[in-house]
Amino acid sequence: MDRSDLSGAARRWLPGLIRRSLLSLAFLLPAAHGSEITGAGSTFVYPVLAKWAASYYSKTGKAVDYQPIGSGGGIQQVKAGSVTFGATDMPLRPEELHSAGLAQFPLVVGGVVPVVNLDGIQPGQLHLTGPLLARIYLGTISNWNDPAIAADNPGLVLPDRKIVVVHRSDLSGTTFNWTDYLSKVSDGWQRQVGAGTTVRWPVGFGASGSDGVSLYIRNVKGAIGYVELTYALQRKLAYAAVRNQAGVFVQPTWDSFSAAVASAQWTPQQDFYQVITNASGDKAWPITGVVYVLMQRRGKSAGDARDALAFFR
Repeated sequence: MDRSDLSGAARRWLPGLIRRSLLSLAFLLPAAHGSEITGAGSTFVYPVLAKWAASYYSKTGKAVDYQPIGSGGGIQQVKAGSVTFGATDMPLRPEELHSAGLAQFPLVVGGVVPVVNLDGIQPGQLHLTGPLLARIYLGTISNWNDPAIAADNPGLVLPDRKIVVVHRSDLSGTTFNWTDYLSKVSDGWQRQVGAGTTVRWPVGFGASGSDGVSLYIRNVKGAIGYVELTYALQRKLAYAAVRNQAGVFVQPTWDSFSAAVASAQWTPQQDFYQVITNASGDKAWPITGVVYVLMQRRGKSAGDARDALAFFR
């Protein structure tokens, strides 16, 4: 594919800012023919990426081998040159990108949702606030019929059952967005725990990957965890409505994720660095995350990198 082909196709299929990022990366690559597209990282993006890969293979005969090992693992592997691209729900700051010789661009948006296993509670029925979630994950609220939870759920029968807290045990971008949100809405969480792809959890049990968390929630009564919405829908888990910055309890939907994205200020000069948790707007889902693609600016195989750009385009 020459530069004019890439430019024309990108104009048709990519938003302007992302197109510029793809083109700036593509111009660093000489024309070559690649043989394999390999990627690793975010489990958050895996459901849609797997569908895209299957569709791409059926149309082109080119396979995309993506391993959902968590955002931290994807960052490590792309830095090491073990894969053509990494996917992470935690964007890298410009200084880290430049020192590692990487470029990044946003790919998809989704929502991190609290999921629970409580008899009689249907998806979207339970109302939770950020401060309540922080107190649950700090261990200061430990029972489902706590008055603080009941106050936001009038008319909902909450069981006298211990809360079983579940979190990710691996280096996770989903964890980054979850803990970044809790840090923004709870001073106690910010002081005691903070944000990161992994943190020192005050309470709870760890599970590997979004699949691991989903299975734990499905099998343990009284459990609460956090996953991308697709995993909740696939596993038929009850997710909660969450109060956003505007004080409105919102459901996790395409519209509420889009409302959160509308608050973002994408700046290619800053390598698209943007975290949109706790976004403003009365319709915005408060724990919305962006998945970023990471690629080496001068990788081992120009052909593989060019094929990866064609796949994303």
